[in-house]
Amino acid sequence: MSVAKLLTGFDETALVELEQRHRLLPDVKAAYQQMQQTAAADGIELALVSSYRSFAQQARIWTAKYTGQRPVYNKAQQQVDISQLDGFAKIEAILLYSALPGASRHHWGTDLDVFDKAPVAADYQVQLLDAEYQLGGPFYALDQWLHQHASGFGFFRPYQRDQGGVAKEAWHLSYRPLAEDYLNAFDETMLADAITQSELPDKALLLEHIPLIYQRYVCNICKE
Repeated sequence: MSVAKLLTGFDETALVELEQRHRLLPDVKAAYQQMQQTAAADGIELALVSSYRSFAQQARIWTAKYTGQRPVYNKAQQQVDISQLDGFAKIEAILLYSALPGASRHHWGTDLDVFDKAPVAADYQVQLLDAEYQLGGPFYALDQWLHQHASGFGFFRPYQRDQGGVAKEAWHLSYRPLAEDYLNAFDETMLADAITQSELPDKALLLEHIPLIYQRYVCNICKE
């Protein structure tokens, strides 16, 4: 498989399983499990909401949001009526919280979304909303713990702040030793090729805006 296939969500051969349905690269799994054990000693029951996602999985999420079958939120955590938007405004509304298929860091096997099982009921439905990770939210203790300890296990939060691209995502962790190299290897041509071969809605409009999407929503991350 080529590097392009790996980075755009078409190569799953190196992944290993953990926590039932989840998959990560072996080095990422090992680092995550070490972090999980250390967090447990501090009363944090670290668990995964999402890990690896293929191009096809990301495309299902994207298409469901684009067609109004799945909610889209703005920065104020209010639901957006996607049917009232068109053109690139509609695409940008989705890109705030959902990567374009082919451009998701979740394709790499290095990135994961986490929550804390300890403070919530077993049937709690994690929403991945900023309020859950802020003061007064159930996962505020996790947010503070990650701020202090995640880097010691090789993880950082690429969306720790809103930098005018992807909204703040306190739950999103990335394994720096691999993800930095992957981002450096990823380019616009890889993304355009993946979109060209897809069946995504408004494909021509997406292709027209690949350079902007690449710069604003792929490269524009918090690196510290």
